[in-house]
Amino acid sequence: MGLVGKSQKRTRRPTSEELKLLKLGLEQRESFRPNGTIRIPFTDILEFSILTCMRIGEVCKLRWEDLNQEHRTILVRDRKDPRKKEGNHMIVPLLGESFEIALKQPDKGDLIFPYNSRSVSAGFQRVRNELGIEDLRYHDLRREGASRLFEKGYSIEEVAQVTGHRNLNILWQVYTQLFPHKLHKKLV
Repeated sequence: MGLVGKSQKRTRRPTSEELKLLKLGLEQRESFRPNGTIRIPFTDILEFSILTCMRIGEVCKLRWEDLNQEHRTILVRDRKDPRKKEGNHMIVPLLGESFEIALKQPDKGDLIFPYNSRSVSAGFQRVRNELGIEDLRYHDLRREGASRLFEKGYSIEEVAQVTGHRNLNILWQVYTQLFPHKLHKKLV
């Protein structure tokens, strides 16, 4: 019996071309569904996931009652934490267009995005596979969002407020993959 080694650190971020193709593919998927009336707003969820750095399970559990329109924040309930499973509530700022994306969702119940997270992930995977995009997981969008915030000049503490990381080393080592060419924009 062999020992299980430490998993490799992922550094995968989607390219801007891959994101463009994904959005087009997801738009087509939104407009075509052979059975049922539920239309998952894949492109809104994709953009919201990147802007908020949230896991897909967190996105699909967000409640209207937890949206603070005055402060443009939302309470994320039971955020994942290896030390405790429940009560990890965190107020998260809705940066960029994420607030507007949330507001434009139909208010048809308690949840802002009332969809099964597995269905959202499966739709993403199908489109990704149809496009031939390799080695891109939905969770990589979380890294994309965190890396964008760093590239825009947010501090590690500010990014942690968005991502929910309590361990700043994990945030920096696992969720940050900066594109060196984008650092030039900081001087402009």
